[in-house]
Amino acid sequence: MSAAPAELAVSSGVPASELSDAELEHQGNQAHATRHWVFLHGTAEQFRRHTERMLELEQEYLRRHPKRTWQGTGGADGAQVDLAELDVLAQVRFLTRTYATAVESLLARVPQPEHAPAEVPDVQERARALLRRYAAAPDGRLHKLEAHQTAREIGLPPAAVADLYRADPPLLVTAGEYRQITPAGRARLEGA
Repeated sequence: MSAAPAELAVSSGVPASELSDAELEHQGNQAHATRHWVFLHGTAEQFRRHTERMLELEQEYLRRHPKRTWQGTGGADGAQVDLAELDVLAQVRFLTRTYATAVESLLARVPQPEHAPAEVPDVQERARALLRRYAAAPDGRLHKLEAHQTAREIGLPPAAVADLYRADPPLLVTAGEYRQITPAGRARLEGA
């Protein structure tokens, strides 16, 4: 794990609404500059706090300067929207739609794999390795972040992981913040 950047400490002691314009811009720049490190190396709690603070800073910046960003000058679809004139729920709806549109646009550019996930060499063995990790975990469950990391370590493609949840009957299920192996998942291991 690499060391945290020196500027990682994005101050969260002073509410964003009480910062000067210069402080708001500085802390916003710090938050964005350290985002990658927190995402890759931070704890779940650090990531949660960082996300909350970054959003607080962005919302305050948008409240003060609605016309300086794409949100205040028209969305990704070109519609002229002034978020400063919308209530909070309308802002959330608008930003969510805009974000979803941007994500779909990016995903459309991703080349499709030559093989379906089930046809990827060793995918079945990797799926069994993931199920074995769950079976060995206390109560047969992993925290969702640990589950994601475990699948990445094993090299199981995300679509193949999703297939374990969609199997009939499911081999893995969600349980709040956790992902858990099912009796069918354990039976699959015993039959392997």
